This record gives sequence, structure tokens and C-alpha cells, in this order.
Amino acid sequence: MNKYMQAAINEAQKGLNEGGIPIGAVLVHKGRVIGRGYNRRIQNNSAILHGETDALENAGRLSAAVYKECELYTTLSPCPMCTGAILLYGIPRVVIGENKTYMGEEDLLRSRGVEVKVLQDETCITLMENYISANPEVWHEDIGEE
Repeated sequence: MNKYMQAAINEAQKGLNEGGIPIGAVLVHKGRVIGRGYNRRIQNNSAILHGETDALENAGRLSAAVYKECELYTTLSPCPMCTGAILLYGIPRVVIGENKTYMGEEDLLRSRGVEVKVLQDETCITLMENYISANPEVWHEDIGEE
């Protein structure tokens, strides 16, 4: 397995261990992880701390030139909010653990020139299938569905 996706999975597992939704992400610049995060909506009573936005926040304030050299690894297909952050900062490549349990805005990313790779990683799929099955109300709240 790719070491960066494994790092994103490790972040997702941290979230699950804290009672949160198991979605993790890492921001990679020139082969080095510069930001890591996981979904903390439950833990922090947050409206916006998805895995991707947490990783961006934890990377700190960066110049546009740095973002344009980054890759974002995320365990789950990015939602509209996270897709917007990817586009806003001009991140050119996104590697997605899986989109079987949730299909985010991959087409929008591609239409804006972002390279998108989907791995359909069994660990990512199992984490989400188990979580959604056990916590459907929380999952639907997190993703903005009724």
C-alpha cells in the first residue's frame, strides 16, 4: 500500500478511536507529509472539520506556490466543501481511498484540471461500511443528508 494512503488511514483510525467518523487525510509536498488530519466534527462539535479540511488546517498557512506542488490523500471521496478547499488552494492531485460508500465531487475536480486517482482500498471501504451501518444518523448529518 502507498505510504501516504496508509498515513491517511492511520488518521481515520484515530478519529474512529475517539468516537468520530473514520475519514482521514494527509497533505504531501515534495514527498513529505506537511499536514494530517481526520474528521473531528463529533469530537470538536464542529461544522467543518472533515478529514481534508483538518489536514489543510494542520498544515498551517502556506503560499499558493506550495499548494500547487501538493498532493492530497484522503480515505473517502471529497464532499462539496472539501472539494471547494482543494480547488481554492489549487491542489493539483488527489488520491482517494474509496468512493464506493460515498461519491463526492470527483467530476468537478476533474473538470477543473485536478488529477484524481481512486484506489478502492478495502481498508477504507470496510472502515466506512462498518461506521455507516452502526451510525447512520451521524453519517447522514455529517454529509448533509436527511
